[in-house]
Amino acid sequence: MIKVEIQYKGNGLDHIRVRGHANTAEYGHDLVCAAVSAVTIGALNALEQEDSYDISIEEGDVEVVAKGHIDEHDMTVIETFIIQLKTIEESNHGALEIKERKD
Repeated sequence: MIKVEIQYKGNGLDHIRVRGHANTAEYGHDLVCAAVSAVTIGALNALEQEDSYDISIEEGDVEVVAKGHIDEHDMTVIETFIIQLKTIEESNHGALEIKERKD
């Protein structure tokens, strides 16, 4: 299962972590993994304020930690990214789990 953790701090985003594998098909043929990978990398590529984040990418594990204020463009990218992940989750019960927490 792919697990997504979204942590908010105050009124803003603190971090997002996407980890694991969907295991809905043979490795290399898993469409859920491909979808999550595509929207994750697409969102990272669309961020304009790269210096505003610590980004770690390893196989099966992506973490984005906000260093401070997120501008309007990047927040729109992040909100769209979360909506896309939720859409994948709704269509693939048991393959993706999203947890949102607020401090």
